[in-house]
Amino acid sequence: METKIKVENLNFYYGNNRALSNINMDIYKNKITAFIGPSGCGKSTFLRTINRMNEFIENTRVEGKILIDGEDIYSKKVDPVELRRRVGMVFQRPNPFPKTIYENIVYGLKKNGVKNKEILNEVVDTTLKSVALYEEVKDKIHKSALELSGGQQQRLCIARTIAMQPDVILFDEPTSALDPISTMKIEELLLELKNDYTIIIVTHSMQQAARISDYTAFFLNGEVIEFDETNKIFSNPRDKRTEDYITGRFG
Repeated sequence: METKIKVENLNFYYGNNRALSNINMDIYKNKITAFIGPSGCGKSTFLRTINRMNEFIENTRVEGKILIDGEDIYSKKVDPVELRRRVGMVFQRPNPFPKTIYENIVYGLKKNGVKNKEILNEVVDTTLKSVALYEEVKDKIHKSALELSGGQQQRLCIARTIAMQPDVILFDEPTSALDPISTMKIEELLLELKNDYTIIIVTHSMQQAARISDYTAFFLNGEVIEFDETNKIFSNPRDKRTEDYITGRFG
């Protein structure tokens, strides 16, 4: 199994408050890794350390290392903008730009100087197909993305992320605002996308983690209590706290 992301002795601080403590983890290429745990346990904070999104928050700091393909992403040589292209992110609520479906997808490419219409058209077609949205929107790609349903908007946001050709995609509770049918479509999509991308998902739904992830990390109070193959975490957890959380005794 190939390690895509290696986390070594990671601590993260908001001011003097230590939000993450001594996290060590290998995240494997072309697998889905789920982060579970109660609210405020550090899951989303940790997710945002992987593309340096926490740097937008004042008075934060990181200790330790996160290596992607062997390169320390916090090294001075790494451009955070380029890092965020390689490590895409999809948020809890669909956040399409108030533009057309087409302009949403090509936005990042245009920002990076791609002007060739044929290339842009090709990217729009292939990404819409890859998120199973093409048939639903092919006649209205020049209409506002805000006219789409919530589930369609979220798939469009995934398409917009994929258009930038990332290696890793981070999902921060991507279905929490969606209905069960839209949730199922997103889950099916993630299972397909892992053939091409390394996927990390923060989820409050243990059923979701059990359904789609290959590996699961259980977070509590800023620490990773247990990290293992998902079926082991859910069928035979090593730590009593993991078992208590999974069986609903706390959290």
